[in-house]
This record gives sequence, structure tokens and C-alpha cells, in this order.
Amino acid sequence: MEKTIQWFETILGEWIIKHRWWIIFVSLFAVIAAVSGSQFLTISNDTRVFFSKENPQLQALEAMENTYSRIDNILFAIAPKQGTVFTANTLKAVEELTEASWQIPYSNRVESLSNFQHTRSQDDTLFVDDLVRDAEQLSDAQLDEIKTIALSDPRLVNLLISDSGQVTGININILMPGKSNAEVPEIAAFSRQLADDFRSRYPQLDIHTSGGVMLDNAFAEASQDDIKSLVPLMFLTLLVLVGISLRSFSGTMAVLIVIVFSTATAMGLAGWFGITLTAASVGAPTLILTLAVSDSVHLLVTMFQQMHQGKTKQEAIVESVRINLHPVFLTSVTTVVGFLTMNFSDAPPFRDLGNIVAMGIVAAFIYSIVLLPALMAVIPVRVKERKSSDSGNACDRLAEFVINNRRPVLWASCAAILLLTAGTSRIELDDNFIEYFDDSYDIRVATDFVKDNLRGFDIIEYSLPSGETSGINNPQYLKNVEAFTDWYRQQPNVTSLSTFTDTVKLLNKNMHNDDPSFYRIPESWDLAAQSLLLYEMSLPLGQDLNNLINIDKSATRMIVFFRDITSKGLRDMDTRARQWLKENTPSMLTYGTGLSIIWAHISKRNINSMLFASFGALALISAMMIFALRNFRLGMLSLIPNLTPAIVGFGLWGLLYGRVGLGLSVVVAMTLGIVVDDTVHFMSKYLRARREYGMQQSDAIRYTFKTVGTAMWVTTIALTAGFLILTLSGYHMNADMGLMTALTITLALILDFLLLPVLLMKFDVTTTSRL
Repeated sequence: MEKTIQWFETILGEWIIKHRWWIIFVSLFAVIAAVSGSQFLTISNDTRVFFSKENPQLQALEAMENTYSRIDNILFAIAPKQGTVFTANTLKAVEELTEASWQIPYSNRVESLSNFQHTRSQDDTLFVDDLVRDAEQLSDAQLDEIKTIALSDPRLVNLLISDSGQVTGININILMPGKSNAEVPEIAAFSRQLADDFRSRYPQLDIHTSGGVMLDNAFAEASQDDIKSLVPLMFLTLLVLVGISLRSFSGTMAVLIVIVFSTATAMGLAGWFGITLTAASVGAPTLILTLAVSDSVHLLVTMFQQMHQGKTKQEAIVESVRINLHPVFLTSVTTVVGFLTMNFSDAPPFRDLGNIVAMGIVAAFIYSIVLLPALMAVIPVRVKERKSSDSGNACDRLAEFVINNRRPVLWASCAAILLLTAGTSRIELDDNFIEYFDDSYDIRVATDFVKDNLRGFDIIEYSLPSGETSGINNPQYLKNVEAFTDWYRQQPNVTSLSTFTDTVKLLNKNMHNDDPSFYRIPESWDLAAQSLLLYEMSLPLGQDLNNLINIDKSATRMIVFFRDITSKGLRDMDTRARQWLKENTPSMLTYGTGLSIIWAHISKRNINSMLFASFGALALISAMMIFALRNFRLGMLSLIPNLTPAIVGFGLWGLLYGRVGLGLSVVVAMTLGIVVDDTVHFMSKYLRARREYGMQQSDAIRYTFKTVGTAMWVTTIALTAGFLILTLSGYHMNADMGLMTALTITLALILDFLLLPVLLMKFDVTTTSRL
């Protein structure tokens, strides 16, 4: 078997040179065929693509929305640069913008201070009317009255008017048909233009545009921004790094062709497979560009080394293929395994990212092993004679340092690993989907303003069942809802609530000639039902209560708004709320839902699923290493430098940042296959020195550093640079993932250069050498 493999490694290089032109033409045809699938690529602007259909919190939210209405909205936050909103000019702007907001595509409900349905009683008659009419004609007394009403109504305060009276909001509910990805950009563009128009007409007002639809649009914009900025920057960075490292124009151009072909093939295949790009998966081209460099650099470095030793170009190509086929194949397989484990992620975009990158890695392996040697066989290559390179001298010095200081290196490495790993205890699972965007995005600035000055952005929704048709009129049910509402209003971080009982109590007061003492739950079922019916019949189109009560009036919806709360805080709050319901009103026991709750659970769910996947990948990669190295002891030994970087990386992250979100939850599985690469190349060259050349441990370590050390640090620099470019993304999920991955890869190189040689000298029992 071993002789067959060696024969194939030798004959492959010769076959490639013999058929080099055919290989180039077939590769070009294959790329064109794959790239044609890119016409089917689309970018999703739906925030919910991050949640799988099996996600229980998403299922609960969809059930809620099927019962009531979906909260897809545009929110205009209006703030006078001086004073409060209760001036004739500001209220005029609110009134006009409210009317204009009905022109936003797919709008089906507009709520504001001006069209808020204020109720009052006069001569036993219930009057329901807009709170503000003909604002520019209002007297000071009328403005004061409107201010008093608005700042005393819990249905408005910290929802559509700040408690200070300095900021007001216009909320537009959107009902999209969901037939096209163009719907969200259309709504966002119209809303932005509308806000710009009113800013020019009312320069004394600050107008911020926020809401769920703007958030969805921001995810698509983040994807497009990363494609436009990061991919070209990655090309330029790799071109410079590879050029400086190889010092060969022809070699650099060949590498560039390989990585472009690999990326284009993967993205084209993604289109053929119907994969939709998202803010997370759009980073695939950058990752493929980065990872595809490694195989090519190892082949070219070996080729140039052989040419420096006096071999012809064709002989050097054959020898480079022979030496690198086995380790490059193994590193490609382990990298593919690592990315394919992302299919265990609870977030579909990460599954897509893993699959796209895995296709790119396979393409990169094929192009590197077959196309790259064919290209180098036809491209003129000039290699200057030189005794040794600075990098070679550096690698030689490092080898001598490790060999001569093996014991201090071992203990220092172990101490550093233990110290940094302790930082994992400081990690907290926390996700805030608004904070995924930096301040370069309008949605982040607008939402931060809304959160700080008007109302909380995080919500928990409850559908509270009465257990019977029209049961929402039952006084006991209403008292139970009121008690739950009162409990929630006493909780920290709660800014406001939208609850049916506030309307019921106000109607009861109205039915008793606006006597403040009757601002309470009605004592009679009939009175509650009659007042509700009278109120509903008086409401204008688009102002009904279907967003708070279900069709058969057997349940009501309660929405709790939070400010400055963590994901853990949301999870804990929902748990405490369920406990309160269980102890006080078990008939209304239900789960809280909403996008905030789903995001609060997604990182925890994803980390749990990815840890399982990572252990599976670790077992599979370990088996591959044992089989490939044909040595059980060394195969198990390779786990130390392969697994340790991610653990130490998270420890260092815990010490520096502390918070781990959805983006970092896939890093262990993703980097596991990447960090194996250096270990494979190092151990492959080490074993070749031991088995083929009969070298002792120390000499084998020197040989390994000399032959593969340069390629290892070059590829690591390229990989690190590529992932660090992701940190330039304004989308923090990609930026954090890039930073953590770059950190892990750097740590992996340090361990492979320092700890792995020491471990090999200590545990390779083919000699008697001991520390």
C-alpha cells in the first residue's frame, strides 16, 4: 500500500507536466461552467434566516404572529433640537409625517401622537378622536392639555412619547407579501427619502429612522458592503504578501490564479445549489481566498528549494508534488471536515458558510495539486542562486533554540496554556443583534437613539390565554393580566408595556363619566364587553385592536420593552416570568417569545450544538492523523497542538473581552480543521526525515524547520491577514469571528514551532533520547 502511494506521488507530477496544456484548458472550462451558477446567487435581507425551522423560539414566535400580527415596522423618532415636542410646529410635523407614512409601501397601520385614539366621556356619551388635529392652529392651553394627556397615558409613555416629552415616535407597521427580496430595500429607500424630505422642511427637528424593516435591510447592506470592500482588499493583501514571501512574479501570478479559480468555483457552485447569501455567509469568498493560499505556497516553496539545490524546473515540480501531495491532501480533508461540521450549527447561514468554504477548499486542493504545477511548467521561472535566506536562517536559529532549551520551552508553554485557559471562566454568552452593526450604519445610530431616548428595543411577547371564547372580558382574567403587568413594571430594565388591560381600565373610567376612581378593571363581564364593543366600533380604519386581541377574543397579547439588558438577562427574565405565572396564574402559563428572546437563546443553542460537532470532528480528524502518520502515539500527540489553540484563544478572549456571541460559537469547529494544517506539514516532514533519511530526533527537527518552516510562517501570515481583514467589517459578527480565528491560527503556529518539537523529542520512542 505504501509503495503504491509513493509510486502515485511520483507518477502524478510527471503526468501533470506531460499533459499540462490539457489540464490548463480543462481547468478553465470547469471554472467557467461553475461560475455560470453565480447568476442564481441572491442576498437575503431577512433577519430570521439565522434561525432554523426547528428552533422552538422561532416556532413560538410564528404561532404568535399567526394569532395576532407580525411586528415588521418602520419607526421614525422625532426630537426637537430645543424644547419638547408639544409645540404647534413640531406637532404639525408629526401630523404631516403620520399622514405621509401611509404612503410607505405595504404599510397597514400607522401610530403616532397625532392619530392616537383618545377617549373621553361627555353626557354619558363616549367620544373617540385623534389626540392632535390641525396642530398649527392649537392654542397654548390646548397644547398643555395634549401634553398632560400624553404624559399620563401608559399606552403612550416610553412607547410613542418619552417621559421627558422631548422625543416622540411614529410607528408604521408593515405587512409585506413576501414575494420578493426587493420589498425590504423598497420600503427602506422610501422611508429614508421621506425622512430626508421632512428634515429639509423642518430643520429644527432631528429625525431618526429605525425599526425591524430597517434592521433587515441593514443585514443585506452589510453583506453588500463586505463584498465590495473586503474581497478586493483581500486580493491586494494576498498579492503583496505572497509576492514578498516567494520573491517570484511568476509564482505569485500562479497563486493568484489558483485562489481566484477556487473562489469563483465555490461561489458559482453555491449558486447552482441554490444557496442564499447572508451577512454571515457572505464572508465565504474572503475565507476561501485566504485558505486557498496555503496549499499553493507549500508547493511553490518546495519547488523553489529544489531548484536552489540545482534541479531543473520540471524535476523540482515533480519532487514538490511528490513531497506535498500527502500532507496537502490531509490538510485539505481536515479543513473540509472542520467547515462541514458547521452544518450542525443552529443558524442556517453558518451552515451555508461551512458548505461554501468546504467547496472552495476542495477546489483549491485540485487546482493547487494539478493546475498550479501545470502553470509553473509553462510559465518562465527564474530562481537566483543563494546559499540561504534570512527566513531560512531564522528558522534554523529557532530550531536550535528549541532543541537546546527543550525543558524550559516545555514548562513555559504549559504554564502559559494553563494561565490563559483560565480566562474561559470569564466568558459570558451574550448576543445583541443591534450591536452587530457599528456606528457606520444608520440603523445602529438610530436604534441607539431610540433606545436611549424613547423606548427599549428588546422585547418579550406573551399570548395570555383566558381559556374560553370572549374570555378576555372576564374580570378575573383581566385582574390576572393586570397583576402580571404590574409585576413586570417593577422589574429592572423594563421601560414600558403594551397591554390590553390599560385600555380596559381607561374605558371603565370613561363609562363612569371619567371618574378617576374607576380607572380599574370592571367588576362586570357585561360592562367590560359592552365598553370594548363600543370602543372598537368607534376606531378608524387601521387603528383596531387586532394587534392585542385574537379573533375569538380568547387571549390577549402583552409586549414588554427592555433597555440595556443582556441576553442572559432576557433569558433569566423570561424564566422568572414563567415562574410567576406558574405560582400566581397557572391557567395563563406560557412561554415568552419575540426576536429578542430568539437571539438571546441562539448563541447558547449554537454553542451547545457546535461543541458536539467539534468533538465529532476532533475524533474524525484524530483518526485521520493516526492513519496518515501510521503511528498511534504521534497521532494522539498531534491533538495537543490542534486543540489547544482554540481553548487558549477563548481564554485570551475571555480576559480581553468576556462576551461570546453567535459569531464566535462556530470558531472551534471552523479553526479545528485549519490549525491542523501546520501540524500535518510539520509532522509529515519530521517523519520523512526519520523514515526516509534515518535522522535522529534533533536532526529531524532541524530538517523540518529548514524545509517547511518558511512555508508555515508564510501561510500563517496570509491566513492571519485574511481573517484580520474581516475585522474591518462594520458587521461585528464577522469582525469578531475574524479576530478570534486570526488569534487562534497565530497561537497554533506558536505551539507548532515551540511545543510540538519538544513533544516529538520527548514522546517519539523510536530513540532513547529523553528530556
